[in-house]
Amino acid sequence: MKNRITGLGVAALLATAAYPVQAEDLTPINVSYQPALYWALPFHLATEMGWWAEVGLEPSFSTFPAGAPQIAAAQAFDWDVGGTGSVPAVLGAARFGLKTIGITNDESAANVLMAHNSVIDELRDDPSAIEGQSILLTTNSTGDYAVQACLDMWGVDKSTVEFVNLAQAQIITAVISRNGDLAGVWAPNTYTLQERADSDYLCSGADAGATVPGALVVRPDYAEENPELVARFLAVYLRGWAWAEENPEQAREMLVDFYSDGGVEISDAAVEAEFDLRPTFGLEEQLAILDRSDDTSDVDEWLTAIGAFMTDVGTLEANPEPGDYVDPSFMQMVMDDPELRDFATLKD
Repeated sequence: MKNRITGLGVAALLATAAYPVQAEDLTPINVSYQPALYWALPFHLATEMGWWAEVGLEPSFSTFPAGAPQIAAAQAFDWDVGGTGSVPAVLGAARFGLKTIGITNDESAANVLMAHNSVIDELRDDPSAIEGQSILLTTNSTGDYAVQACLDMWGVDKSTVEFVNLAQAQIITAVISRNGDLAGVWAPNTYTLQERADSDYLCSGADAGATVPGALVVRPDYAEENPELVARFLAVYLRGWAWAEENPEQAREMLVDFYSDGGVEISDAAVEAEFDLRPTFGLEEQLAILDRSDDTSDVDEWLTAIGAFMTDVGTLEANPEPGDYVDPSFMQMVMDDPELRDFATLKD
């Protein structure tokens, strides 16, 4: 599939472009994401299908193993736009005004506290038995947020649990080698632990009532200087999910390729779980969850709860006001531009 798509050629792609341009007229844009994650699939699709050129963009990509180093790189102006977890998005907003301009997916059910099967039944019967144990997790991440939401739901004092800060790859290695029975991870790492480490779900963010969205973000200076380019970026991303919905079998094949490129091998069952567990949002749905006609939007409320978690654990001194960094105007620009709207919704 990959060779067939990329073999179309730039000239053929530009011939049907929403913004007719010559190859030399493409505008560079630096896009950041975390590889082998479901919500980043539209970036892969856009590259394979040639959609970037269709809106006059020429992307370069920066990838990061987690959100914290990704946000640090934004402060160094290493990227312009991208996708990240909601925890790093709030961190970036508080530290240097990073703008959230849309939602990648609802990953509440995909951020999980997992337990080895040798202890999971005991913990399911009596969650308080987790006191005194160690949990491997990546701090300042959506996985951290989900784990702590689970502890709150169970009434477990967090001071009675030891949190061990590790990158996700390190967590996988540790659990597989039985150097930890409890882990806070996100998909597709969850499937790896199920299939290779005799572990299973103990509690997810969804179980604990914690909405865990992923965020589409932009540097504030870039947003101010290049609003039209930000809108084009969003249109490309939205087109990815619209195409995946209309082409489910091909989308699943492309997800396997994308994960493989990122060094992750994923089973057929895990592929289905990714699509089943992680709702995405089309253009109209994005505007609905960003709508502030009742003073606050769904996105405002989700990110306010995440900001409260971050202040509670001491990562932030104060919870930033979502009205200061959640900006629906770029998504509205896509809706208001007939060519971009049709491109984003596969009506072109």
